[in-house]
Amino acid sequence: MTIPQHSSVSEIEQDKRLTELEIKVGLADDLIDQLNQALFRQQQQIEFLAKELASLRQQMPQERTTQLPSLRDELPPHY
Repeated sequence: MTIPQHSSVSEIEQDKRLTELEIKVGLADDLIDQLNQALFRQQQQIEFLAKELASLRQQMPQERTTQLPSLRDELPPHY
């Protein structure tokens, strides 16, 4: 029994397509891992900055009790 020529070409094409798809899946997995790591780092930064902002907001009311000079009290140098 002989296999028709088009069948073996089709198998070669399928193997080639399968290999290309496996490569693409591998690259996609790597990219997903990189994006997950970047997302994790960004989330850590966001949490850090949120804590910093909360700390600064707590300091603001204490600074508001001090009288700040009015802009009207400070004349520009050319007056």
